[in-house]
Amino acid sequence: MSKMQYEPDPMGSYQPDDCVFLLRDLSMQSLEMSNEERERLIQSGTHYSEMLPIEYQPSEEYLTLFHKTLTVYAKRIAIAVGVVAEQINMQKSLKNLVLVSLARAGTPIGVLIKRYLKEHYSVDIPHYSISIIRGKGFDETAISYIFGKHPDANIQFIDGWTGKGAITKQLEQSCVKYNENYGTQIDSDLAVLADPGHCSSLYGTREDFLIPSACLNSTVSGLVSRTIFNEILLTKGDFHGAKFYKELRDDDVSNLYVDKISNYFQDIAKEMRGVLVKRLLEDTTPTWLGIKAVEAIQKEMEIPDANLVKPGIGETTRVLLRRVPWKILINPACIDELEHVLLLAKDKNIPIEEYPNMSYSCCGLIKKV
Repeated sequence: MSKMQYEPDPMGSYQPDDCVFLLRDLSMQSLEMSNEERERLIQSGTHYSEMLPIEYQPSEEYLTLFHKTLTVYAKRIAIAVGVVAEQINMQKSLKNLVLVSLARAGTPIGVLIKRYLKEHYSVDIPHYSISIIRGKGFDETAISYIFGKHPDANIQFIDGWTGKGAITKQLEQSCVKYNENYGTQIDSDLAVLADPGHCSSLYGTREDFLIPSACLNSTVSGLVSRTIFNEILLTKGDFHGAKFYKELRDDDVSNLYVDKISNYFQDIAKEMRGVLVKRLLEDTTPTWLGIKAVEAIQKEMEIPDANLVKPGIGETTRVLLRRVPWKILINPACIDELEHVLLLAKDKNIPIEEYPNMSYSCCGLIKKV
């Protein structure tokens, strides 16, 4: 195992015992670009991780919608968190367990799983949040840091949701590479709150429902930006980077979000067990149903690049917040889940098209520029 050379920068607005970000703070760097400028660069070959979108500043109407959806879905999310946490306990046990969430969509879910296990099992499981970049892999320095702190770590990776499964595959490749290089036996199983893509065997639900933390960016993820891998700014062998948006503290709802959901943990035991029993009787083998739906959309809409198709509520929201959308496909059977998507699309004047033949509630299509 390589010797620890770097210490991460203090970062994030969560309580210190909720999460430790293993990142390098690049707050002093100017990396933000307009969605249109970023889209041109990404589609001409620049890697998305080298720059950042301008943080979306939501309207009062949109923030009201966030709080409304959090109130509506908090208990449902708490049940899904409990189902995931109990499966982690059954499969890995809590001895030497280390939770490693994938920044940043996975971070709030990692905090919630840690809190659930502490409340129900009186154990304080370490929780770190690390960077993983599509096409680059996870932050090996961060993984080595974890093993430096916890030599017998039994790592459980955590994310918010699945889309096409690109990060699931990237995680598998990263674990294989790291294990070969360092003689470790890291398990690449990814625990997610929602698995509409059917590419994980460890999930709270496979329903493509609204996870309110998908509605916002850094202000619901500890004031941390999307992670950055820019070799001009980072020393070789250092942690991946991110920005810590301290100036947005007045708008931060990161702790409000996890507090509101974790307040339900004492009241969900009966409902959670009912879901868990059914889950244990199901065949949870990934079928990659989601990517099949994406391939069908790609073919029908004559879209040349699968990276321009972003399925599921979480990914569609990201398209609307930080990419240049072409149109949004919605499953009319799921219209009640899509209020914030419809509001964002209306604000940005993006066409909406009904598309019932998919396993997702909606799908964002990126404009070819």
